[in-house]
Amino acid sequence: MHSTHATAHLAATTDKNLELVLHVLPAIVVILAASALCGRLALMVKQPRVLGEMVAGVLLGPTLFGALFPSIQKAIFTPEVKPILYVLSTIGLTVFMFLVGAGLDHGGGAGKKDTKNAAVLAVSGIVPSLLLGAAYLLYDKLSRPDVSSFQFALFIGGALSITAFPMLARILYERRLENSRLGRMTLLGASIDDAAAWCFLAVLSAMHTGAGAMHVLRMIGFTALFALVMLTVVARLLRPLGAKVERTGHFGFDQMYIIVGIVLVAGLFTDYIGIYSVFGGFIAGLAMPRNPAFRAALHSRMMDIVCVLLLPIFFAFSGLNTELGGIAGWGMIGPLLLILAAGFVGKYAGCALAMRGVGFSWRESWAVGGLMNARGLMILIFINIGLAQGMITKEVFSMLVLVAVITTAGAMPLYRWAMPERLEQRMSPPTPEPKAASGSTAPEPEPVHA
Repeated sequence: MHSTHATAHLAATTDKNLELVLHVLPAIVVILAASALCGRLALMVKQPRVLGEMVAGVLLGPTLFGALFPSIQKAIFTPEVKPILYVLSTIGLTVFMFLVGAGLDHGGGAGKKDTKNAAVLAVSGIVPSLLLGAAYLLYDKLSRPDVSSFQFALFIGGALSITAFPMLARILYERRLENSRLGRMTLLGASIDDAAAWCFLAVLSAMHTGAGAMHVLRMIGFTALFALVMLTVVARLLRPLGAKVERTGHFGFDQMYIIVGIVLVAGLFTDYIGIYSVFGGFIAGLAMPRNPAFRAALHSRMMDIVCVLLLPIFFAFSGLNTELGGIAGWGMIGPLLLILAAGFVGKYAGCALAMRGVGFSWRESWAVGGLMNARGLMILIFINIGLAQGMITKEVFSMLVLVAVITTAGAMPLYRWAMPERLEQRMSPPTPEPKAASGSTAPEPEPVHA
């Protein structure tokens, strides 16, 4: 009798799991189809693919798909499917941020003067976004009642200060400018900007828990300890692995198990202490060996599946939370335009004036200002964390999604306007590309998304 009951329970569980799979797979197929189509359209109009994928996510939400075919949209993105999409997107973001950290050349290449100028550039991209006052003006209208005006302003300012670092790196790599003085300084400045934004978010997450100053200090302490251990102890332990890949050109399954395990454990730990798994992934990436062959193999093995499968799921999940209809009308259009203006002026003009101040030409300065103003995937990660933790409303989330799309779309036209190809070629250093390790056919790693 007991055996019969257990068998029936197992059969029912199996049927339920199969039904869930039959709901999740069509949702993923729809997401990938929309992302592929919109990504291709973006490339046709000389925009980065990620912009099309961001737009695809918004279109799959209530803004278009849900408005035109509400019953079909609800049948595809059922309440049971959404948690699965959330888990997949979180894993994708954690691994993506790991690859961003692993691809960040923080070990050198820039002299003291370049480092100082990069710090000036970074500050010029952060401070104006915090001081323009848009967040304080909109606090009473847009903020949640349990969020203070300081927290609200810090969140909006942090979101607007973000630069799409991987996209910026990709543009400079494609144009062979990553080793130029302008390229090195811009990449370093953008990395400082993004690191500061993640620090803002970590502090805000701690403050928003309402657990008191001791809890905030404890969280910050655990985060600092985690980063210290990863960047010293773990990084040191991984050096032989990087040297072996550099020497043999072989990156096998054994190495992949180690790397993926470190990423997931790092994400789990940072999630546990309350600062979201993407931070753990990013710090784990910074701890990776800096050997060119190791980085090339890592990116060639992991980046494509993350960008083709997992990140489109994240864009779709973001789109399901984006209700542009809710910000229609002058009551919300005004605040949207104010936030957009604050973000654009603060980042574009602030960074351009800083570049001019440290000796670059006006054309170079405006080109960098345009690139630094792109926010891409990075701001979507930032605001999704804010929405999940209850720091912003859905209206503010939707506005910042629009800011992300508009500023990302404007980056390349602004860059091309300021830096025609003939001038760009003069800046490109004549040095050849570094060769990969013997036996390795993987190309030099390039951040390819966001």
